Amino acid sequence: MSRQQTQKLAVIVITSVAALVVIPIIIVILYIIYQGMGAISWEFLTQPPTNGMREGGIMPAILGTVILTFATTIVCVPLAIGAAIYLAEYANDNRLTRAIRLAIVNLAGIPSIVYGLFGLGAFVLFMNLGTSIVAGALTLGIMTLPVMISTAEEAIVAVPQRFRLVSLSLGATHWQTTRHQVLPHATPGIITGVILGLSRAAGETAPILFTVAAFYIPELPKSIFDQTMALPYHLYVISTQVPGMPLEIQYGTALVLLMLVLTLTLIATLFRTSMRRRRRW
Repeated sequence: MSRQQTQKLAVIVITSVAALVVIPIIIVILYIIYQGMGAISWEFLTQPPTNGMREGGIMPAILGTVILTFATTIVCVPLAIGAAIYLAEYANDNRLTRAIRLAIVNLAGIPSIVYGLFGLGAFVLFMNLGTSIVAGALTLGIMTLPVMISTAEEAIVAVPQRFRLVSLSLGATHWQTTRHQVLPHATPGIITGVILGLSRAAGETAPILFTVAAFYIPELPKSIFDQTMALPYHLYVISTQVPGMPLEIQYGTALVLLMLVLTLTLIATLFRTSMRRRRRW
């Protein structure tokens, strides 16, 4: 077999594998849109559930998810970026830092249900925060930290070394170099990782099941120590715990959650593309 034939065969195999992965995802998305589009209306998006959640809307669940995502951002983003800067710019390559990186990789692969149980024991019971927004945000923050740290560190390391050398040769300190030369160029990758991490947090059910999610609360939370509804848990409840639930409402809720996650992913993609076009390297 010639080199050109091998190249064509490799392209065919890779394309086929990609199609096997992408096509089922597209089919699932189109099916959810087909089944759930009939439930989408202004009332569905702005009204609380009524009649045992068989009628009305999902407004408290939508706002609860937004609140949880925002609180998770406050909890984990500063810690993630700070840890990434330390590992990429200041930490020496020794056993300790290698162990930390290995721990971060392992933590990223832990099932979300384990984080939920940890949040229940550490925040809800031990710290006596109860089932509340702050307990849920802390749990989701810990869950998303490994992904954000790894992504941010890779973005910082990817900045060319010559930027650092030129800045240091002109008399800048290490922090000034990091602040004014490295971080601005690493921002697209950092922001992309943050948004993708938050999109995962927005779609998780297990961590909030033990720490914050409520079965039904028609009113919005008044403090960070209150419970709140959330779209992933609400979808679980209406799909498994409420008899006689119209199928249209179930798929409509799934569609709203899917659109929320896809919107965050799209924002990350567009931001990364826009920032990369402005690069000079």
